[in-house]
Amino acid sequence: MNIENLLRENIRTIKAYSSARDEYKDASADMVFIDANENPFQTHVNRYPDPQQSKVKERLAGLKGVSTSQILLGNGSDEVLDLIFRAFCEPNIDNIMTLPPTYGMYSVLADLNAVDIISVNLNMAFQPKVEQILSQQNANSKLLFICSPNNPTANSFDSEKVEALIKQFKGIVVIDEAYIDFSKQESWISRLGEFPNLIVTQTLSKAYGLAGIRLGICYASEFIISILNKIKPPYNVNQLTQDKALERLDRTEDVEKEVSAILEQRQLLLQALESIPFIDKVYPSDANFVLAKVDDANKRYSELIAKGIVVRNRTTQPLCENCLRFTVGTLEENRELIKVLNEL
Repeated sequence: MNIENLLRENIRTIKAYSSARDEYKDASADMVFIDANENPFQTHVNRYPDPQQSKVKERLAGLKGVSTSQILLGNGSDEVLDLIFRAFCEPNIDNIMTLPPTYGMYSVLADLNAVDIISVNLNMAFQPKVEQILSQQNANSKLLFICSPNNPTANSFDSEKVEALIKQFKGIVVIDEAYIDFSKQESWISRLGEFPNLIVTQTLSKAYGLAGIRLGICYASEFIISILNKIKPPYNVNQLTQDKALERLDRTEDVEKEVSAILEQRQLLLQALESIPFIDKVYPSDANFVLAKVDDANKRYSELIAKGIVVRNRTTQPLCENCLRFTVGTLEENRELIKVLNEL
């Protein structure tokens, strides 16, 4: 597959903006910096941040077994996804494919970029309908979004089905792995070298507990990353975000302990939800949340709010009628949830 043929025509020839810190990279050098119109007085953030976030990428590259040239960082995963749209989807001509129920921003970004959406609902087991997806793609289908583990269903997709889609879809396959750290499945990052049309996105918002700093991560071929680098804003990841990310990435043992605690609590929560009379079904989870079908989602959601507990009502989503989504909390939070559910 020639990925260059999938690019928008104007993106193939676009010239990237060259910032002051692109032209002189070593901002830590003992030099007089009067090139970027910065305030010269030291506030610790008076200088522009590294536009390529080199230190963060080096740390991630070591953790994930890829090169820094295969990594793009963004202001949250949503910016990363938007850049992918801008690179590959011609407004008012191209389309993307989504597999509802799934993360809602794929559709929002498609609307924002004037790109049509072809939706193929998951089957009743919340798995992709491979043959139907492939039969509904057309010459203008540029992106296929696969969220695995999937939000809001919490399950991971069958790896054979995903591989079949990567091999046979004629555009770019974007696998959103926001919840991969809670999963038993291996990340698709390990197979980037096999598939030139594969993009994997991850985040520091979930397992790393850094939702507030907004750092999304894109892993792909050097060619795709080079294209996305050309069109990203020059200083899209601020210095405070880079510093906090490095601090957390240097303490992965803490992250592993927290993930283990969440997985332990997930199992206890799954068992406890099974015993609640008005919960009709508890779905398997490979993420840090649980989807459950109740008798009346709108009613139970309101009752929980009145008791001081905020959950997510997913009843409007395809295949999720009367479903509530429960994020796995701390031991104390989960006990309070179960207590209130039993009272209801």
